[in-house]
Amino acid sequence: MDVFSYFNYWVVVVLMMLGFFIVIARGNLVKKLIGLNIFQTSVFILYISIGNVSGGAAPILEEGVALYSNPLPHVLILTAIVVGIATTAVGLALVVRIHAAYDSVEESEILAQDEPC
Repeated sequence: MDVFSYFNYWVVVVLMMLGFFIVIARGNLVKKLIGLNIFQTSVFILYISIGNVSGGAAPILEEGVALYSNPLPHVLILTAIVVGIATTAVGLALVVRIHAAYDSVEESEILAQDEPC
């Protein structure tokens, strides 16, 4: 077994840890959205990597082809990408509204303004 044969999975792990770290460690709301997008991208790569069949052909009936790839994971990821873009747009709209209300996008400053006197 070669380490490079699992390259996709290493990329998934690194992107997942990076995105999770950004969400947890950063206080800026825009950076948190970027971290969520990186985490989401790692999940997309994971599902596409799992759906890949080595030596598989497109699911079109042809003579001499015995192994087919399943197109369902790829189709589901396309749908997830569209939902992710819509979620990011809503998140950015919320960040714009929060900035207008609190004049900041830093989580600590927003929480300090919300504390009772």
